[in-house]
Amino acid sequence: MKHLLVTGRIFFGICIAGIGVLHFFYPGIRPIIIPDLTNIPSGLYWIVYLTALLLITTGLLIIIGKKFHTISLIMGVIFLALFLFAHLPVFLPAGPENRDLWINLNKILALSGGFFLISTINAPRPGNPILSSLYKLAPIGMYLFAIMLYNFSVAHIVSLSGLSTLVPKYIPFPKFWTFMGGIALMGSAISIFTRYKTEKITLLLAAVLFIWLLSLHLYYAVRFPQWKEGENFIGVITCMAFCGIALIISQRRPENNAGKISS
Repeated sequence: MKHLLVTGRIFFGICIAGIGVLHFFYPGIRPIIIPDLTNIPSGLYWIVYLTALLLITTGLLIIIGKKFHTISLIMGVIFLALFLFAHLPVFLPAGPENRDLWINLNKILALSGGFFLISTINAPRPGNPILSSLYKLAPIGMYLFAIMLYNFSVAHIVSLSGLSTLVPKYIPFPKFWTFMGGIALMGSAISIFTRYKTEKITLLLAAVLFIWLLSLHLYYAVRFPQWKEGENFIGVITCMAFCGIALIISQRRPENNAGKISS
């Protein structure tokens, strides 16, 4: 359905533009993009603004649905490179006990996958041989997203007691909902990897993520806007992006071997 695909694209674009905007309100490069770069000398601060403008421009192009294919493909490659060469080298010495690094490591991998998926929506045939080669990476987008889903699902189950404390007080039975959230994420990841009823399951996943966006992430962003220099806002917009990615995957047909998503 065309409106679901458009909604997914807009949700993802809002996230990318939103991350860019946050660079004008909080210091340095946001940790979700590059870790440990919040303290940047004033003489190099133009890098922060350039990063912000790139993200905002990309997000706006995705939102309006104009000339977004090539830039989304390139951003998918860039975000995958950031995962490999910026996040992993910082995360590995710190270990999995560093929760913030682990979360951002998974999120940027999923956002890379989202860019790849966005680049395939009604994509024209690229005339440039380099772009044509890069487009061969696009089908891995949904699997990068699924890796994040699986990792987050394991965290929900293994760290049940700790994560359940994040459920707002107005919601009863926090451990039950935390466990069920982990099951929903794991089931969605398995569905994507196995291609079993993926369209229906990712559509349900999108609904679950949207409920979390309103009941959990927005709740904390409103109550604690300054927490860790705006990280609750990152939680809101990345949840929106993941909801959008799930909607896009729900419209992807398995018989489309090229990975192109059509409306």
